[in-house]
Amino acid sequence: MTKQFNSPVKATGLARLGRAAILGTALASLAACNGMYGAKQPTGEGIGYHDARYQEIAAMREYRACRDEALELDAQARQTKSAAKYIASAKLIDGCEANLGPEARGVAVVERMRAYGLSIQNYLKGGEIANAQNNFERFQQEFAGKDLYYADGSSFTETMSALLSREETTSYGQFSLLNVNSDLKAEMRRVNYWQQN
Repeated sequence: MTKQFNSPVKATGLARLGRAAILGTALASLAACNGMYGAKQPTGEGIGYHDARYQEIAAMREYRACRDEALELDAQARQTKSAAKYIASAKLIDGCEANLGPEARGVAVVERMRAYGLSIQNYLKGGEIANAQNNFERFQQEFAGKDLYYADGSSFTETMSALLSREETTSYGQFSLLNVNSDLKAEMRRVNYWQQN
């Protein structure tokens, strides 16, 4: 019977080979990680993009807090029928819009349109027709080609044009083509009749 001996030289060589394989795998993994994290960000996703997005979010947060205060004043004005509170609400909305800044002008457009529309209506309810007309002109410039609609489907811009006398009465014909509330049409016809007779 022959005895088999494990040679210490072979065992040491295998151990070195195993360590080298582990070390090689670790280095390859490290190289892959460095390659992945060292790559450039896709275009448009750099620090400047994130900073601009943060500025938009911060500006809209401030705008919404300001607008919420104006809505609270509007609710108080409706409860108390206070012309002064309607005007205060409208002026606060003007301030919210003025403080918005260019970084968030294209964000939440419909939300801003509704608030601006409320300021126009509140100036009307408060009796400040000149301010309502000025805000309506700004509304049309800022949101050109866009409109809001009341619950009955009537057009905000056509209604405000009619109320603020922005159109010639002769262009209304019999007021049939206007997309305004039927009660407003009836009142406009009544006023037109008494102005002519």
